[in-house]
Amino acid sequence: MKKILFLDESGDHNLAIIDPIHPIFVLGGIIVNEDYAHGELADKLNIFKKELFGTTDIILHTADFTRQKNGFERMIEREFCKIFYEKLNQLVSELDITILACAIRKDLHITKYGMEALDPYLLSLNILTERFCFAIGHDGIRGTIFIEARDKISNRKLEIAWQNIQISGTKFMRPTDINHRISNLELKTKQDNLAGLEIADLIVTPIARNFLNRTSRIDLDILHSKIWINNISGEKNGHGLIILPKNE
Repeated sequence: MKKILFLDESGDHNLAIIDPIHPIFVLGGIIVNEDYAHGELADKLNIFKKELFGTTDIILHTADFTRQKNGFERMIEREFCKIFYEKLNQLVSELDITILACAIRKDLHITKYGMEALDPYLLSLNILTERFCFAIGHDGIRGTIFIEARDKISNRKLEIAWQNIQISGTKFMRPTDINHRISNLELKTKQDNLAGLEIADLIVTPIARNFLNRTSRIDLDILHSKIWINNISGEKNGHGLIILPKNE
């Protein structure tokens, strides 16, 4: 049974510009079985959309529904907004998903590593690729990574980074093991209307806000309950949820 890791981002990974109000970058998403992603997950998301918006064509995007635009204009209505989040939290709680995420405080990252600080996006991709391999295990299951496309230059950098992972591996995973467990990485846009990418979009912003001690309308307890747990240690932090830089 093939597994898919859908990834999205929250925040800017640029280390040259650090917003003091939002100095965090998060790359994260969900692991799901392939048949579930294209079947039950997509069906449940479509039911949610149809019930609230009367169509399945609308694409859930945090930046859109928090700013009441691109089909989410009704979010300005207090009662509708309340119902939206109630049903959204119910939807997420019912989904059979496993969350992986890497959160990097850019200001502390720069302070610790200076000129040697790695690009937060590429560092996160290495770590999450590694964790995805761990989650897949040794049972002959193969995985695919679907990640949201960006601009042409960023996409090319991402493709080069993925090729480097395939050739050189990561800190804890040899390239042969990665290539055995992960068949490919594909860039997808929101217009591809993949339910898995929409759910990934929903979870990264609440995770970022949590580390900045800000409230979120997405229930963090629900998200935390779905974070990948290392079967040996039983731990989530440092395994399914990676926070960098680490406290010494």
